[in-house]
Amino acid sequence: MPAPRIAVVTDSTACLPDQLTAHWAVGVVQLQLQLDGRVDDEHRFNRVKLIEAMRDGRPVGTAPPDPGAFFWTYQDAVSRGATAIVSLHISGRMSETVRIAREAAQQIRVPVHVVDSRTTGMSLGFGVISAARAAAAGATAMQVIKAAERRFRASTELIYVDTLEHLRRGGRIGAAQALLGTALSIKPLLTVDTGQVAPLAKVRSEKRALAKMVDLAVKTAGGRRVDIAITRFGADDRELEIGMQLRRRVGGLADSMHVEVSTIIGAHVGPGALGITVSPVN
Repeated sequence: MPAPRIAVVTDSTACLPDQLTAHWAVGVVQLQLQLDGRVDDEHRFNRVKLIEAMRDGRPVGTAPPDPGAFFWTYQDAVSRGATAIVSLHISGRMSETVRIAREAAQQIRVPVHVVDSRTTGMSLGFGVISAARAAAAGATAMQVIKAAERRFRASTELIYVDTLEHLRRGGRIGAAQALLGTALSIKPLLTVDTGQVAPLAKVRSEKRALAKMVDLAVKTAGGRRVDIAITRFGADDRELEIGMQLRRRVGGLADSMHVEVSTIIGAHVGPGALGITVSPVN
């Protein structure tokens, strides 16, 4: 009997560069963005124009993928020989994406295992790549899921935002609601905890906040072998300095990358946001 062929699918909030998803044959379903009366897949929007719109105060909305996008992504995997599909997605506390994926999965003739990562961003992305590696090595569907879930649980998101206003408007502020109303001079650091945005620290000034974020990343790595991703929303030289500091201070650094955050995530964290994902290597 031939070995099972497990396809891996995720969504666009995983923030994975196209070359990585192409290399590992990962299917990516796009979440949808709403701007100026237009609703479309997020990758079809111009990032610079979106940032300008947000700075102008124009309303930006987000929505989960169209159910048909999941159906056809799953069907494409089946047509390429998949005998099962592992579908890994943004936290169900942040988006309806998981629910829609499960509805679409019922229409597919091979088993589709939909997993709520309880995170997003590159914490999701690193888990997806671990899953794809396991699948490429001939793992079973359950082994692929376990590889992803180990990474989801171990990864940490550290997020700097200039303001909490965009998270508040989008209804994604979660436990960070407690930081609303603090002085404008206070810059919040956030994380993702139990599937939602949560407060991490309050720091006076952007410079101190970014330094604190680097310190927390180094502490989180703790000498372990880790992958690190530095994410940004828009062009930003600050990420280069952060990257140099992390390469100098994290002794167990396995790999590091700089990525543009998904525009869906950007719509919630706002212009000027920066993030560090620390993900221990299994």
